[in-house]
Amino acid sequence: MTSLKDKKIAVISLGCDKNRVDTEKMLGVIEDFASLTSNAEEAEIIIINTCAFLASSRKEAIETIIEFNGLREAGKLEKLVVTGCLPQKFIGEIFDTLTEADVFLGFLDYDLLKEALIESYETGERVNYVGRKKTVESKKRIVSTPLHYAYLKIADGCNNRCTYCLIPYIRGKYVSVPKEDLIKEASSLGDVSELILVAQDITRYGEDLYGKMSLVELIKELSKLENIGYIRLLYCYPDVIDDELIGEIRDNPKVVKYIDIPLQHADDVILKTMNRKGNRDGYLSLINKLKTEIPGIAIRSTFIAGFPGEDEQAFENLKSFLSDAKLFNAGFFAYSREEGTPAYKLKNQVSYKIKQKRVKELYSLQKNISKQNLSTFKGKVLKVLCDGINYDKQMFEGRAYFNAPDIDGKVYFTSESNVEQGKFYEVFVERTDAYDLYGRIYNELT
Repeated sequence: MTSLKDKKIAVISLGCDKNRVDTEKMLGVIEDFASLTSNAEEAEIIIINTCAFLASSRKEAIETIIEFNGLREAGKLEKLVVTGCLPQKFIGEIFDTLTEADVFLGFLDYDLLKEALIESYETGERVNYVGRKKTVESKKRIVSTPLHYAYLKIADGCNNRCTYCLIPYIRGKYVSVPKEDLIKEASSLGDVSELILVAQDITRYGEDLYGKMSLVELIKELSKLENIGYIRLLYCYPDVIDDELIGEIRDNPKVVKYIDIPLQHADDVILKTMNRKGNRDGYLSLINKLKTEIPGIAIRSTFIAGFPGEDEQAFENLKSFLSDAKLFNAGFFAYSREEGTPAYKLKNQVSYKIKQKRVKELYSLQKNISKQNLSTFKGKVLKVLCDGINYDKQMFEGRAYFNAPDIDGKVYFTSESNVEQGKFYEVFVERTDAYDLYGRIYNELT
């Protein structure tokens, strides 16, 4: 049998933080039978864990596959493996055409990676293992984020069935990870200053396992772990944010006063066509309640511009909502027409040019709101988690409570003494802009 123990494997992870966790678990599988390297040029095997949520994601995935296939001549590359969402959903379309890849696996097939590679080496043929497994059994995980923070994926799939979204067709129905498994996983991460809970919708955690939404119970259990500093919540759907969850965010000192609520739009007709459960007034009521119950809370959201039927009035309604809501931060995306979703067949599709124009306009509007939000911190002292050094700015960089990794801004600061990654500091804010803050060390926190 072919031995892989002397092979070096490099892994490229594309897409969201949820995909990153999948990649980290795949790294745990690989470490048991081969060597890992961060340098693709010295790898005999390259694995690309793909995203396929949008057409742009699929384009990036295919371009990345073609790019790294170029190392066959220039480097040591022997096998190129494609895993994740792209083969999971589109293996029928890509197996015969994407000949650059030697091995394909879906997002639940990582335990079969060694077997698939050996078959590819021994037969010399391209192999397809997509869909052979129903779950990933291996519990080992190698964290790829800086060691002081980590993501914890508490569920996979989605039951919401928004009309624009491919996730249920790729990842399937909502499946929660049992609490005991999550506690063990979180315990195994070592000392982390911040644990970030993620799923397509974390608010529905436990509904399938325990017959009720159990996110608050999970948060309480995770809060008991001594190795976990703070807990940050991403992707909470608005229709199931209840008083119990609001109270837990407010009263639990380990929970960051931050919440990411994907609203997607604020025009009632568009929301209904999207199969979203909320409406403009309900969203504003929820936002105001959160701000009242948890003073200073940072609320982030995402919105889609140019959904079918979004006329000028609907777009103005969205802009008006942003002006009223005064969210701390928001991301905006042009609607992507995905074949196989109900929205694909809708009439009144919006042109590419108009979609891009509207995204730009929304970002401009939110930029001014975010700038005003951040300006209130000038001259104040903030608790900041140091993430490292920004060599371009010649400053340390970190995050306050209103900064999630990668999606929000940063706090840049100077210090006359040593600063350690993963520690908290008090930073005096001297200057702000639309996304970031700048200051100097005021005090080190223990």
